[in-house]
Amino acid sequence: MGKHRKILAILTLFVVVILLAAWYLHGHTIAVLQPAGPIGEKERNLMIFAVSISAIVVIPVFTILGLFAWRYRESNPRGRYDPKLEGSGKLEAVWWLTPAIIITIIGVVTWRSSYALDPFKPLSANTEHIQVVALDWKWLFIYPEQHVASVNVAYVPVGTPVEFDLTSDTVMTSFWVPQLGGQMYAMPGMVTKLNLEAAKPGSYHGLAANISGDGFADQTFTAVAVEPQFYAKSINAMQVDANKLTEASYSTLAKPGVMPAPGIRYYGTVDPNLYDTILMRYMVPINGGDSVDTVNAGVGL
Repeated sequence: MGKHRKILAILTLFVVVILLAAWYLHGHTIAVLQPAGPIGEKERNLMIFAVSISAIVVIPVFTILGLFAWRYRESNPRGRYDPKLEGSGKLEAVWWLTPAIIITIIGVVTWRSSYALDPFKPLSANTEHIQVVALDWKWLFIYPEQHVASVNVAYVPVGTPVEFDLTSDTVMTSFWVPQLGGQMYAMPGMVTKLNLEAAKPGSYHGLAANISGDGFADQTFTAVAVEPQFYAKSINAMQVDANKLTEASYSTLAKPGVMPAPGIRYYGTVDPNLYDTILMRYMVPINGGDSVDTVNAGVGL
């Protein structure tokens, strides 16, 4: 009777864990599992595939581990100890061939998806461009074609791919909108690219995914996906803003600190050379010698 109670208790615990997990997933948003764009969806499917195929090994191994622990426990007289038992060729083939096949499958899928999901790869010829500058501790978005800018909010048109040109005017950090796609690093004196697309309207949480100091937790932004006609209206609304983003006003904005509530700012006009100026300040030679990047490389930074 005691044996049956233990088995029933284990099964009950298993069911409770499954129900709690289902309840949590139903009532909470897990961004990477609820994509809002084609890149995010492909990455979500890739994660599910990798977890599912790994479960072919993990679930049997832990199941057998529990069965062996139960079968050969000290209090079980039927758990025969036989130290001279020789290995089984069939079992050896199973536990060597199965992982080898799984690793091969994962390797092929990873190889193909690495090229298909290359963040530098444009999604189409019709692409919007947004320049992104990571600051302490805020995000600056410059729209080079419309000559406007925003802080901590990025407007993107639904159904149109967006190419983000990422750089940093502080330490290295990481740009991430989990529901739209994977993260990409932003580094001083360099430009990295991230191509994303929103498939439906909505406000999507963005963040810095690399620790960068005291205000790191507050370095967030919102990617607002709107229909194309509303995207044009959003740009027009920014263009009438009286704020001007010049080198002088940028110097004030770039000072370390978190934006005061509501944490958003718009600029109706932007110095057309500002983004290049931010990049070039890390490439100017020091006292006629090596550039900042060369010096950093020499000391291992």
